[in-house]
Amino acid sequence: MAKGEDAVRKKRNKSQRKKLRKESSVTARVASIIAAKRRRKMGKRRVCESMCFSLPTPEDPFNDKNDKMVLRGKKPEKPAHKQVDAVMTSARKGAAAAQKPSPGHDPQMVEQQALKKLKVSDRKDKQNKLLESLSNKYHTVTKEFGNSKVALLKEYASIQQGSHGSTDCVSKFLILCLNAIQNSWMHEGTFDGKLVRPLLANVWGVEFWKLCSVGSDILETTGACSSREQIAWLVSTAADVFTRKEKEGQIIGSPFLLFVVPSQDKAIKVRSVCKPLKGLGIHTVSLHPGASLDHQVLGLKSCEPEFLVSTPERLLELVSLRAIDISSVSLLVFDGLENFVDDGLLETIKFIRQCVSGEPQMVIFSDCSGDISTSLVKNLMRRPVSRLSLNNSISTQSACISQCVHLYTSEGENVSKAVHILNHACNVRECSWLLKALFITGTTDQAQALATSLSADGFYTSNANRTDDSQDVVSCINLSSEKGAAVTVMDKDRISMCQNIEEFEIVIFVDFPSVDGYTGILTKMARHSVDGAMHIFLHEADVLSAGPLIKLLEQCSQPVPETLKNCLYSS
Repeated sequence: MAKGEDAVRKKRNKSQRKKLRKESSVTARVASIIAAKRRRKMGKRRVCESMCFSLPTPEDPFNDKNDKMVLRGKKPEKPAHKQVDAVMTSARKGAAAAQKPSPGHDPQMVEQQALKKLKVSDRKDKQNKLLESLSNKYHTVTKEFGNSKVALLKEYASIQQGSHGSTDCVSKFLILCLNAIQNSWMHEGTFDGKLVRPLLANVWGVEFWKLCSVGSDILETTGACSSREQIAWLVSTAADVFTRKEKEGQIIGSPFLLFVVPSQDKAIKVRSVCKPLKGLGIHTVSLHPGASLDHQVLGLKSCEPEFLVSTPERLLELVSLRAIDISSVSLLVFDGLENFVDDGLLETIKFIRQCVSGEPQMVIFSDCSGDISTSLVKNLMRRPVSRLSLNNSISTQSACISQCVHLYTSEGENVSKAVHILNHACNVRECSWLLKALFITGTTDQAQALATSLSADGFYTSNANRTDDSQDVVSCINLSSEKGAAVTVMDKDRISMCQNIEEFEIVIFVDFPSVDGYTGILTKMARHSVDGAMHIFLHEADVLSAGPLIKLLEQCSQPVPETLKNCLYSS
């Protein structure tokens, strides 16, 4: 049976729509938002939009800019004569009001400049106008913040030069997200741009964006929980990554971001920060015990949110009911790890991590003040890990680094115990990468003897005291060894010359160093790992001078040997 004209036309239109969807460089969600904005700008209305004509403004009282629709694929029409006359008239009035025109200004030049400005303004996109206003705004605000002005102008220069989605510069969409959140705070009256630094000039946010762009897990140790500004940068960065991947055509599971919070109040706070992103196509759902379980189950069936904010207990209930699937989460955030430990939710947190398949990028906010929280961080996070903290205190910089003090009595006992510690670390490790260790001795002769002994035991050893090895003390990182460890040996007088200390996961002080040297190594080592270990050997004769070391261990919540305490207090 032959098909009718309606069926043929319907089939042809369907194929044309498919071609248009394939040729489109943006997603359907973004395209619908752009189309709605274009209709409002051009004054065109549809039945579903009712009377959505553009309103006149003081700059355009007769709505002349919206009297013509610019169709896609065609060159924009030339400006109407009324617009040109209005611009030229305003230019002449401004020149006449000056009474004393400057030399070199003739009427013909003024008219040409007015026409040129009008054409440029018609071609400008709305995002470029927004970025220009942001630049002017932040240029004036950052005058009060000293060095941050230079950094902000550099960031904006990279924004103008880069394209959307580039990892070398902040994208325009990220700035739109931050601007939307900041505008909502200003509308609520909780943000004053004259007294508070703008979000774009937040130092922590820029560092977080850089680390997140690399794709490594992030351990934030500034405080126990995240602040409002940190949440804003986190969700804006996640929205930017999600939009970029969606534009590239990658298949992204829902939800993209899982934000696990310790309480209902924290969930509401995170949800309020994410709310302005809904206008940019990012939908957020908050799950907490404050709402009924049935209501949340029905809500999850009717939508697929990009961001999910939940407490551990309610998330566990919904996962057990199979109301939500979190196996395809790409970004997993745990906020306030100590609160989960205090509430006895260790197994729940581990179960949530097991429900997420693959290796999602993780962000953990924790000060790692206790042994349980530290072990939980080591259980959750994989290598490589990037530490992020704006607090320069010793306890914050040394988070997730164990410190052990060993007492010895006879000469040579410390060296044998140090080698035993290194062998034990190589045997119990479950990782495939090369272990980096640093031995610090008292004298150059001891360093040479120890390096020879370790080489004989099968370790690849680099002696930093030699001229040929002192250029880079971790030059052996990528080399293989029988024991799976690369060891660098140096004396304590050359600590200041040590390079790339952040690469060492194990540091062993064979002899008692100065407290300053100990602190300098402690706050710089193991920057890309959560399994750092510091061992120090102390002779009984040096117990009297170990008072500052004991205070340092107590400040970092590290165990102090009872024998060391007894020897110090008895003396």
